[in-house]
Amino acid sequence: MLLEIISPDKIIYSGEVTLVQLPGTKSSFEILKNHAHIISTLKKGTIRLIETGGTEKTFPVDGGLVENENNKIVVLTGGF
Repeated sequence: MLLEIISPDKIIYSGEVTLVQLPGTKSSFEILKNHAHIISTLKKGTIRLIETGGTEKTFPVDGGLVENENNKIVVLTGGF
C-alpha cells in the first residue's frame, strides 16, 4: 500500500507500508491491504506504520483527515 502523510507545507512521509494505525476521532483503527474505502477524521495522537521491509515508524499528529482507496492512503494533517 502507498502511504502519504502531507502537511500544508511539505510531504512528511511517502512510501510502501503493510500496516497503518491511526488515531481516529472516535477510536483508533488500522488499515491493512485491501481495506474498504474509508474517509475519517483524526484526533491528536500518533500514526504508527510498518514499512514493507518491516521497519516501524511513528509520527505524532495534531489531527487531520485520512482517506484510503484502492490501497492508497492519504493523511492530511495541519501539524506535528
